[in-house]
Amino acid sequence: MTQPTIRRRLAWQGPSWSLLEAELVYPDGVVLRRGLIDHPGSVLLVPLLGETVLLLRQYRLALDRTILELPAGTRRPDEPWEACAQRELGEETGYRAGRLESLGAIWLAPGLSNERMALFLARDLQPDPLPGDRDEAIELTRLPLAELVRRALDGELEDAKSGLAVLRAAVRLGGLAPA
Repeated sequence: MTQPTIRRRLAWQGPSWSLLEAELVYPDGVVLRRGLIDHPGSVLLVPLLGETVLLLRQYRLALDRTILELPAGTRRPDEPWEACAQRELGEETGYRAGRLESLGAIWLAPGLSNERMALFLARDLQPDPLPGDRDEAIELTRLPLAELVRRALDGELEDAKSGLAVLRAAVRLGGLAPA
């Protein structure tokens, strides 16, 4: 497959990501314009406190509703992934992980964005609150991991990144056998 020539221009610059307009020029002369999000990356955590997982009920503007999700956040440019994970955990839950275990990484929406999200299991939690972001209205809640696995599998946990991370954490912890 022949790849097009791509020209990009900045359409909007936000505090943490950019909206680019891309012009794709194909060898046969066809020109297409597309928008894409240029993102520095993000993290998501499965914070385990005993047998329960710390979750957030958080209002999401794009959905105009409050959803249940795991703590997550945007990485600062050149910020180490683990440092970002600890910062987001402190800001959103008030805890610091004594141990962070990688659960891999995912592309969140490759048709729209280059955002790569690193997933972590956060264990040995200790209180260490950090000030939260001004635009986040968060209610902290706890649910047993087994309950979250059930919700992820039956579609009740609608946030895809949270559902996948819960399932990966359950496999890591031996509570769910891979097929």
